[in-house]
Amino acid sequence: MKKKTLAWLCALGLLVIGGEATYGQQKSAATVQVHLVITDVAVREDAELPRLQKEDVKVKQGKNFLPVSQVIPAQGENAALQLVILIDDTLNTSVGNNLNDLKEFIKAQPASTLIGVGYMSNAGVNMVQNFTADRDLAVNAVRLPRGALSTMDSPYLSLISLVKGWPQQNVRREVLMITDGIDRLRGETPQASRLGPNFGTVYHTMPTISADATSASEISQRYNVLVHSIFAAGVGRAGRSSWDLQLGLSGLSKVAQETGAECFSLGTSQLVSFQPYLERFGKMLSNQYYVVFQATSGKKAGLQRINVQTELSNSEILAPDNVWVPVAQ
Repeated sequence: MKKKTLAWLCALGLLVIGGEATYGQQKSAATVQVHLVITDVAVREDAELPRLQKEDVKVKQGKNFLPVSQVIPAQGENAALQLVILIDDTLNTSVGNNLNDLKEFIKAQPASTLIGVGYMSNAGVNMVQNFTADRDLAVNAVRLPRGALSTMDSPYLSLISLVKGWPQQNVRREVLMITDGIDRLRGETPQASRLGPNFGTVYHTMPTISADATSASEISQRYNVLVHSIFAAGVGRAGRSSWDLQLGLSGLSKVAQETGAECFSLGTSQLVSFQPYLERFGKMLSNQYYVVFQATSGKKAGLQRINVQTELSNSEILAPDNVWVPVAQ
């Protein structure tokens, strides 16, 4: 009996020592300061949207809440915004009437917002107007899309090209894409035939959301870029395909949701007017905050999954799914 008691006490001692070691490791884990941009939107438009305070915002990672040090409204001296409007050159030219709504939106933006205008084609972006505070320059840069196909039409590769070449600054950086979201470049995917080995590799029409949508989402989160979109009809066979249209809209929704932004659409139907959606977008831009918090640094820099929450009544937070956490110095 004494031997059993002694063995039990030794085992208990090992557990305590192990527990202390684990606690010590957790306590000494290096943390780094991280910031991201969030948007506070009203659950119900007819109710007041309260202003967020530091204690109202919770950043959760797994089961743990991370220390939040600051919640700064993107207003006043912190209101600076770089907004890129990307228009897909494969859009049907019938979108022309909606572009007047876009021009009015540009004119209404505050002086703290710099606007750039670009057109997407050939997996790249033709920036027809670099960032400017001159509203007339930005408005005059908006033209009808060409309504034609190129050899490499992918709004997601165009977005990646833009984000990679965008110099980083301590301001809000956001994109408004006007596109059908269809990846015409990756329209066929080789798959092993299910009918047997004699059929070899068979090509199928795009079976899922474009893989480039995932890449575009990840690189936008990596560089703290929020990617909003307005769904508009494109040209060609894909623009008439309900399957391709749904995949395109799903790709845009994926990128918007994962970067903490919004995809504006009426299903896959052509919008009669952009005006109400641009009005909502403007309200979102005026209710954004910088959130500064401490994240646990790993051995390598990388994206880490987070969840930003609030318990305030009528308040819903839009935030990126992941945040880039550098290695602690």
